[in-house]
Amino acid sequence: MKKINFSLNLTLLIALLALLAGCATTEKPPLTTSNTNQDEGNIMAVADAMKLQGHPYVFGGKSPQEGFDCSGLVVYVFNRQGLKLPRSTKSLAQKLPEIPPEKKLPGDLLFFNTAQPFSHVGIYVGDDNFVHAPSAKTGRVMVSSLRQPYWRERFIAVRRPLRSQPLSLNSSDDSSCSFN
Repeated sequence: MKKINFSLNLTLLIALLALLAGCATTEKPPLTTSNTNQDEGNIMAVADAMKLQGHPYVFGGKSPQEGFDCSGLVVYVFNRQGLKLPRSTKSLAQKLPEIPPEKKLPGDLLFFNTAQPFSHVGIYVGDDNFVHAPSAKTGRVMVSSLRQPYWRERFIAVRRPLRSQPLSLNSSDDSSCSFN
């Protein structure tokens, strides 16, 4: 009887191990290359953008050495995060996923109609504030608020740069930011 119980237990143990082995896998989940957290947003992009406050506005500018226009600032900041984005505001708006305004997170892009739809872009930093390179008139990268009537009335969309988002850097639209 002991030999039957031992054989039965051994058979059950082998069956259990075989069943569990079938559940195991050597595949690993894909590594996420994004430092964005759905609860926090892209904090690194925000930190990099905030450090650029005071750099000069230069139409077509895309570096701290030469200065920035609005899309040049965005492209520079996200390039530092390892993400290559299209250069123009319209291309950014066309290629990035749309986010409902009430779900915006730090690091999302805010778009405005300053001369035409999608003519200006800034990086959301939280608490209805965004960092951007508004114009030659202001002359520098700065933080503004969506609570200001000028920006509130011209705000039109939110987009979220994602590292998993396939983007084409080729665009026939080479327009830079426009500000009236």
